[in-house]
Amino acid sequence: MSRNGNEHGPLVDLGHERPQVPARARNLSPIVPRASIAGRALVAVVAIMTFLASITTGAVLLVSASAAEWQSEVASEITIQVRPAAGRDLDRDAAAVMEAMRTQPGIVETRPFSKEESAKLLEPWLGSGLSLDDLPVPRVIVARVQPGTTLDLVALRGRIMQVAPTASVDDHRAWIERMRSMTGATVLAGIGILALVIIATIISVSFATRGAMAANRPIVEVLHFVGAGDRYIANRFFRHFLRLGLEGGVIGGGIAMLAFGFSESIAGWFSGTPVGDQFAALLGTFSLRPSGYLALAVQAVLIAAITAWASRRTLFSTLDDID
Repeated sequence: MSRNGNEHGPLVDLGHERPQVPARARNLSPIVPRASIAGRALVAVVAIMTFLASITTGAVLLVSASAAEWQSEVASEITIQVRPAAGRDLDRDAAAVMEAMRTQPGIVETRPFSKEESAKLLEPWLGSGLSLDDLPVPRVIVARVQPGTTLDLVALRGRIMQVAPTASVDDHRAWIERMRSMTGATVLAGIGILALVIIATIISVSFATRGAMAANRPIVEVLHFVGAGDRYIANRFFRHFLRLGLEGGVIGGGIAMLAFGFSESIAGWFSGTPVGDQFAALLGTFSLRPSGYLALAVQAVLIAAITAWASRRTLFSTLDDID
């Protein structure tokens, strides 16, 4: 053979055979480095975002559960106030109202407030040691309604007015509407915060993906030009960022779950203090239900999926620029 023929001909004809490389050897040099400063930073960002999202979701669930309990408790009671008036015997009017309420269908319990209980209710505004005999303080009667019963409030008010013209009946509808408004505003605020967290996560992942592409651009270009499809390269990045997202989601979501798990014990330390009582009135016992912990776990997985999706979208746009 001539020299020129040797130079242009193949040195070894492999035919359809290709060298078989062990799977372990193929995975020793991934396209995207598994441990890098950028990767650790992204894990930290995803963990922080997941923690903030979990705290927001948990707080919304606590407020919603407490509001539901408030509404159920308030809706099951009716308050009657018997005000003093000239020429009327306050004790007699209160007793007449009690008797009328006991015979009302759907009322399972009727309890009048004593003078001491009324004084305790007025203590935050009027101070302690106050004699109610010197003030025109109305008598308060609380009636508990049987669950599932719908009372005819118009007829009930008419009957109460017959026996005590100075009495008034309050079914707490105004308070229930305020609670519903507060709960709706809290849920909307939580959704807004979650949306901001997801947007911030997508932006962070997009920058991290572009940084990884810039750092590994020569390798990606070689793979791209030798025939590796965009889907093949994208799958490598997808797995990489999905793993980082899951790692960050587990860290952030786990810390949030631990925080809610210990919140009930921490709240017990402040029980009896003004701050503790106010938070207990707002958020209840600070304990999430099992469904709440399940929601936090699903949210962490969702953030990891969003991380992988954002990296995939950014990668395809970057590969288009290489073309």
